[in-house]
Amino acid sequence: MRHTLTPGDETLHGHFRADAPPVLTVDPGDTVTYRTLDCWWSAGPYPGGRNRDRPRVPQHRPDHGHALIGPVAVRGARAGQTLAVRLDAIVPGAWGTTVAGGWASGFNERYGVEEEGVVHAWELDAATMTGRNQHGHTVTLRPFMGVLGMPPAEPGRHSTIPPRACGGNLDCKELTVGSTLLLPISVDGALFSVGDGHAAQGDGEVGGTAIECPMDEVTVTLDVRDDFPLTGPVARVADAWLTLGVGASLDDATFMALDSMLTLMQRLHGLSRPDAVALASVLIDVRVTQIVNETVGAHAVLRDDAWR
Repeated sequence: MRHTLTPGDETLHGHFRADAPPVLTVDPGDTVTYRTLDCWWSAGPYPGGRNRDRPRVPQHRPDHGHALIGPVAVRGARAGQTLAVRLDAIVPGAWGTTVAGGWASGFNERYGVEEEGVVHAWELDAATMTGRNQHGHTVTLRPFMGVLGMPPAEPGRHSTIPPRACGGNLDCKELTVGSTLLLPISVDGALFSVGDGHAAQGDGEVGGTAIECPMDEVTVTLDVRDDFPLTGPVARVADAWLTLGVGASLDDATFMALDSMLTLMQRLHGLSRPDAVALASVLIDVRVTQIVNETVGAHAVLRDDAWR
């Protein structure tokens, strides 16, 4: 079964909530196609000026985080199971924005750009997968969704900014079309939401934003697995396994990612824990996912061609 969700009063939300009523309930194996806003709830392209002055859709509220679409409940999904999110299509809209500097943050202070900021306005071409800003810089697009996730089990409203074990604002540029993201389900029904489209981003998202853009199409297939228990996000990409960690520091995030990777290596290859550690030191790459979302992220990568 295929379903469609577009931005509107019922589907747009700016927080995660375990008690949020689903806007759609699907069966495991169903496919959902979304159209999404950019992270800032923009009503249209933003040419520059102060970011807080950009025009926004009527559904935006001052306390909202990213503009998310959902939540979608998966029939029969239970806390403790694993949600499999297969990314079937991601098509960026015609424009995007990168904002750097001009606000108080730890990294902007170190960069020396707290007072002076810039806005790069991008024209995006989904046919050629290229983007061009007002300065004539042209980049290759590699679109993905920054937020793919579910609410934690704790009551109340939860910010969309920090990523969590159950997903959310992971900002992992490897989660492109063809990838499958596996997430531990925290609440019955799953209550999965999507948002924060990125047309292109480097590892780290070091300036705080990527090419933030609306998406004309985000198509995912949702399934539930009982045979793959998880404590944090794991992804299968075209040529590798990824395990993602989040934490208050890069040390914490790295060790979460590595703990998940060691467990995955044991599961897939029947290794002892010491053997997994030894092989990980030879085979695994650790990368910084993002450093700008209050809770930072790292991911460990095991490429298919790393060993035979």
